[in-house]
Amino acid sequence: MNFTLLDWGIVAVVLALMVSGILLSRNYMRGVADFLAAGRNAGRYVLSLSQGIAGLGAITIVGLFEMNFIAGFSMSWWGLTMGVVILLMTVSGWVVYRFRQTRALTLAEFFEKRYSRNFRIFAGLIAWLSGIINFGIFPAVGARFFIHFCGFPEYWILGGISLPVFPLLMLFLLSLALYFVFSGGQVAVIITDFIQGVFVNLVFLVILFYLMSVVEWGQIMEALASAPDNASLINPYKTSHVEDFNLVFFLIGIFGVFYGAMSWQGTQGYNASAKTAHEAKMGSVLTNWRGFPQGIFLLMVPIMIYTVMRHPDWSALSSVVQGQLQQVDSETLRNQLRAPLVLVQLLPPGLLGAFGAVMLAAFISTHDTYLHSWGSIFVQDVILPFRKKELTPKQHLLALRLSIFGVALFIFFFSLLFQQSEYIFLFFAITGAIFAGGSGAVIIGGLYWKRGTAAGAWTALSSGAMIAVGGILIHRLDAGLFELSRGHLPALARHFWSVLHWLYEINGQQYWALAMFASTLLYVAVSLLGRREVDLDRLLHRNEHAIAGEMEVVEKTPTRGWKVLGMGREFTRGDKVIYIASYAWTAIWTLIFLVGSAINLKNPADDSSWGSFWKTYVMIQIVVAVFVMVWFTIGGVRDLREMFSRLGKPERDESDDGRVDASSS
Repeated sequence: MNFTLLDWGIVAVVLALMVSGILLSRNYMRGVADFLAAGRNAGRYVLSLSQGIAGLGAITIVGLFEMNFIAGFSMSWWGLTMGVVILLMTVSGWVVYRFRQTRALTLAEFFEKRYSRNFRIFAGLIAWLSGIINFGIFPAVGARFFIHFCGFPEYWILGGISLPVFPLLMLFLLSLALYFVFSGGQVAVIITDFIQGVFVNLVFLVILFYLMSVVEWGQIMEALASAPDNASLINPYKTSHVEDFNLVFFLIGIFGVFYGAMSWQGTQGYNASAKTAHEAKMGSVLTNWRGFPQGIFLLMVPIMIYTVMRHPDWSALSSVVQGQLQQVDSETLRNQLRAPLVLVQLLPPGLLGAFGAVMLAAFISTHDTYLHSWGSIFVQDVILPFRKKELTPKQHLLALRLSIFGVALFIFFFSLLFQQSEYIFLFFAITGAIFAGGSGAVIIGGLYWKRGTAAGAWTALSSGAMIAVGGILIHRLDAGLFELSRGHLPALARHFWSVLHWLYEINGQQYWALAMFASTLLYVAVSLLGRREVDLDRLLHRNEHAIAGEMEVVEKTPTRGWKVLGMGREFTRGDKVIYIASYAWTAIWTLIFLVGSAINLKNPADDSSWGSFWKTYVMIQIVVAVFVMVWFTIGGVRDLREMFSRLGKPERDESDDGRVDASSS
């Protein structure tokens, strides 16, 4: 066992803190809209921080350790350009603002309002299937992490009976997540995610400071410089031989961020939880800042793990870890277990328990949020549209809880039986593309283009799902089959076989790209064949269709300069400061990227120069991360107090349960 009494004590205290958040939420969850969207009462800071930690599960941390171990600093250079894309999306309220204006509780409810009830059911089913398959490996990756990090044996002996630890640990962890989501729905999810977010940010920074005092910067540079030619982990212009996590992976990701806004429904409860559309937009803008503590930790820790595994000064520790990894048969599992095994050797008692508590919090936050999302989508978008008789609020809540339990049961058995064969993020890309491959065209077209039709939506979502499912199936084939069969086929069949072989060779990220491009083209082409135009003002509750209380006007006629920068009638002075700071921060780093690229193309910089740049970059990121941690904690506490005050009022609209009246569709 790797944990001391002190480590277990820290885990117990953090768990008790989260349970206290659950107990607090019970008094405020009084209706279906509360269970699904916290009664639409969340403010920007709590929304941003809680949603951020909900998306950062134990599996995400393990996946980012995998990716940055291979990519090093190089990926971060190209990431500087992504800042512009994300900033433009967030300051404009891309997708999130208009979706909140529709007042839909789920994405598929919006699909019914915009397209048709049949398409809502179809989209809900595709989203649900894609989601639970993608979700299926979460418990397995999390349980394996805890087994190796805590040092649990393979079997526990109880009363002379040998019990396998892996399924028992998955059961225990899933039961914790179920308890959290059953207790208070989205209200409990938001509160506990916020507590976990504050704790995770603090521990990440403390562990980062400790590791940087142990692993010297000079050792890091020497280890990274030993990477093969054209697979550099320091110089982003020498990465042509980096497999999978390279420039192509990054470029697809940029387009995917724009195209796939709100497509992924794992945290869909947050999409409808903002108290106004403006708060949803501000919460989105704050995502430009909230990720600093997590981002710098998840960049530096795998790089320091790479250093420990490759630098001669750490050869003794590296040998211990290599010996443990050799006992694992699967290459995929060795990649996942490398980081926890190194951290067990590096972290002292106390910090070991703190990181274990972080991973437990991350596991629970993602699982309770995803269980809530996929369980809700099945009831709201697949079951409810078929029912002729309305459910009472009590029946509705029971159906939601049973659906959530069913999702938990599915992912338990999926994790037990499925053999993962590729990196976590590539598995995410291809399984997520079953829905997200086509949904981007349907969402963007539905919110911004009055000519988009139901026929275009059916075509786009179907084609995206077929491409992704085809990719999953073809990756299950044996590689030797292609070479064996090629010589026995006639010429025409050989060409077809070559195309199949190419489809076998491309990774999950590239399948996602194929699905996005094909779905977009088909949505536009098929929609143009129709003649129907939709009244977007009615859909978005604008102008004569506006609802009282949905917009708080601060300045009736904002000056033209503010409007050009995306700041309209709802913006306070503090909102403008946040926008200007976001613009300035992104502009500075974009300028650094452009000037640095120009200099490097004329006179290629050596590793030493890049090393100096990365050292400065890391120091700046750490300073900003400390500031962000304090800023978001204060803002989030203020938002929670306001949310409790609004939820404390007894009035509830029982008709606000996600059903669509015929008159509004």
